[in-house]
Amino acid sequence: MQSQDVAPRPAAPASDPVVDVEQAEAALVEHYPRLVRLAYLVLPPGLGRSRRVLTAHALTQRALPRNRTAAPVIPAQSTGRDGDPGYALVRLRVVRTALEAGLPLRRPAWPKRSQLPPLLPRVWGLRLFPRSGGADELALDQALSALSGPGRAAYALRGLERLPDGEVRRVLDAAGVADADAALREAGTVAGPYPLLDSPEFDPCSLQARPTDLLRRRRHLRAALVAGCALVVCGALLGPDGGWGPDGAAAPPYARNPAAEAALDPGKLVRVAPAAWQTSARADFSVWPARGALTGDRALLRRALAVWARPGDPVAVSATPGTPTGGPAGPPQLLYAGTVDAARVVLLYDGLRLARYAEPKDGTAAAALDLARADGARRSEAGAVVLGRSDRTVRYLTAPWVTKAAERDLTEPGGGAMELTLADGVTAPLASPVQRSGACTSWNALELTDGSTTRVLTDLGELVPARLTTGRPGSAAEVSGAKALRGWAPFACSLNTVRGAGVRSVNAWEFASQALPGAGGTAAWVCTRAETWRGGGAKTLAQFHTPGGTYGAVAARAENVPACGERDPHVLAGVLWKSQEGDWYLLAAADKDTESIEATSGIDASADGHTLAAETRKGTRAELKATLDDGRTIRGLR
Repeated sequence: MQSQDVAPRPAAPASDPVVDVEQAEAALVEHYPRLVRLAYLVLPPGLGRSRRVLTAHALTQRALPRNRTAAPVIPAQSTGRDGDPGYALVRLRVVRTALEAGLPLRRPAWPKRSQLPPLLPRVWGLRLFPRSGGADELALDQALSALSGPGRAAYALRGLERLPDGEVRRVLDAAGVADADAALREAGTVAGPYPLLDSPEFDPCSLQARPTDLLRRRRHLRAALVAGCALVVCGALLGPDGGWGPDGAAAPPYARNPAAEAALDPGKLVRVAPAAWQTSARADFSVWPARGALTGDRALLRRALAVWARPGDPVAVSATPGTPTGGPAGPPQLLYAGTVDAARVVLLYDGLRLARYAEPKDGTAAAALDLARADGARRSEAGAVVLGRSDRTVRYLTAPWVTKAAERDLTEPGGGAMELTLADGVTAPLASPVQRSGACTSWNALELTDGSTTRVLTDLGELVPARLTTGRPGSAAEVSGAKALRGWAPFACSLNTVRGAGVRSVNAWEFASQALPGAGGTAAWVCTRAETWRGGGAKTLAQFHTPGGTYGAVAARAENVPACGERDPHVLAGVLWKSQEGDWYLLAAADKDTESIEATSGIDASADGHTLAAETRKGTRAELKATLDDGRTIRGLR
């Protein structure tokens, strides 16, 4: 680890805005993934990937001020953060503490809190680290590891926050860096492209898990087991209810009231008649019948309900973003109870959320609880739920109206679909695209047939698979037919960027086609937009696909913007393209409701219509603006 020079924090000018704790908290919650990524990039690589992940989360969560405080006027540059002093404040505190964490420990001074291993967050028995990237990400990580802390901070603020050098200098000065100019020069020695900072390699919120030292854990577990046996014996003698056994992996009861007790009573579970969906005015999870061979196992159902209401410490709990994790308000609906591969699984629904409880066949020691929002689901989105994953495969429970299920590789549109057997609504196992390792060479999806309608769903690592559609927002259609499948094929692997984000549906829309200069053929501009169950957090990618290319190239990306959605389908994006003759061009395109496109700042070009091609040089950065037919202007997606 290189040494770094961090000076004492300068006092904030009296003219700086005053930020309330609530305002800072709102900024931290809204931009938490970006702030954690920033902390992870600044922290010294010598800590190791697992400790960097935990430290990045700990520093970010401690970035809140204790009361009203002055924030330096350093504007945030990306969408949703412009001029937000709350964000500027928490970003500065994250950078400052991440730099402090890399300082060497010196005696006799007391170490700073950020220099010590974090107490929280912790996941017992697991080491957590980001997913591995490709050769480019590895090379960039090695280059960053050679920099000092201020140098890494300067590079991250330039590339991740998109701040100009003047603003980077102001952030570093406010964070206590003694020589910000030296840090900027040091950051300039890294040749890696800035878009790589958005890759999963540097994402501490999208993690892989591996066990810790198993032999040492076993010794500790034996000692804990002896103490636990004594505690159980004492609890059986002294506890009013004879221990915790009936509730399995649940924590001890903490409330006694009629509503809570009704929610834990397996005899009061809602069970829908098998044919109710045929006459109901609704077609969603509320009309699914209870299926599976263990729907009469009251002990299993009680354990599932108790763990949902109060999961114990050993239970692995996961929830999609925006999903409340508390127990049900009353008796939920039973959708499934049965054995899936090596586990007993219970699937419940409370009108807002789906809950999946799973335990091993031989006990409850490794129980798991998964929660996902499903409110407002329609027939097209309530077609299947994940029952279990094993050996890189996934099994689904399908809706009662599904008559046929098949597996299809989206990257091979002409390859056909392989039919899957359905047993009481449960599919045979099919390959899960989110459980493989290495480069994306295929993307297996679930194809469901409902009468004359065929729908395609994909596993994104959550309980509810995401629905795939195609076409202009507001009139998107199912991905069925040769044309729709061919349109999705180059962009299937881009679904990796939205897994684990609570995605409800993903639409792919070819908003423009463009003739390439020099008889290079015709390229396609496609906008893929992932909508979430919680409403916010929609992610939009503008992708560029050249003739004969296997995959689309991401030209621009944004989050929480209306572009390419039902509220505002208009979109504008640009890309630098090199012709076969070696000439560089700025290519830009918007949807067909566009009157003209203009490029400035680095290049001066314009064109009538919804496409633009202008010869330029490598590395040009341009600002794009389009005028729509109704006179409104839009900026390029970034």
